[in-house]
Amino acid sequence: MPQHCAANFCSNRRTVDVRARGITFHKFPKGKELRKRWEVSLRREEFTASDSTVLCSEHFKQEDFDKTGQIVRLREGVVPSIFSFPAHLQSLENCRTTETSIKTEAGLSVASRDAPETCRSHPQPQPIDDHDYALPASLTGLTAKLKEALARVEHLEREKTNTMAREERAKTTVKSLLGDLSEKQLITEELKEKLRLYSDVQLIEFMEKQGHGYTKEHREFAFTLHLHGPKAYKYLRETRKFPLPHPHTLQK
Repeated sequence: MPQHCAANFCSNRRTVDVRARGITFHKFPKGKELRKRWEVSLRREEFTASDSTVLCSEHFKQEDFDKTGQIVRLREGVVPSIFSFPAHLQSLENCRTTETSIKTEAGLSVASRDAPETCRSHPQPQPIDDHDYALPASLTGLTAKLKEALARVEHLEREKTNTMAREERAKTTVKSLLGDLSEKQLITEELKEKLRLYSDVQLIEFMEKQGHGYTKEHREFAFTLHLHGPKAYKYLRETRKFPLPHPHTLQK
């Protein structure tokens, strides 16, 4: 399987066609400190290079190469510096190449006096996952991204369902139905005033109770409505399909 360049937004792979264009590929250094500087230069969140991870030659300056032999090699200690970062990952060019800034980006503790003044006044923005459109280099990384996206979609769907349920519950309060019953002349003004005492009662909870464990407010509302407005009670049960107790249940 052809090796991919590890840099974000770089599509170069180690193939015959790419090599024909003069592009070479170079493994990450074995030295811990230099390898860390390479990793930081890519600005990929939580990225760690393996012994087989490579960068293509398009991310190095011409002076970084030693072309005196038959094989193109990188000079000792060079760090990749040519990338096409999105706006939120860009920072001052002169901050990238200093050892102090590289250690700072890697989270190491370094004396601030070693860093250029322009670098200290412009801290590097942190990557934002929502705007990182580059696909991971490995299948494992791509699978993880997909699972993360699916989990977020599922979370948003639950939020949507919960919001719709809250809206539906708000529409099923006694207060929201009084106007409807009045317009249909199913209750008198006197009964309407009595029912205002239960204006915050959620009628949908009758369904949740399934005939058991009604609160005192639910029982009083049902009794009051059925006693003084049997037509309104029937309208809510049969037309609006609210699961109010059957009149026989009330008599019991």
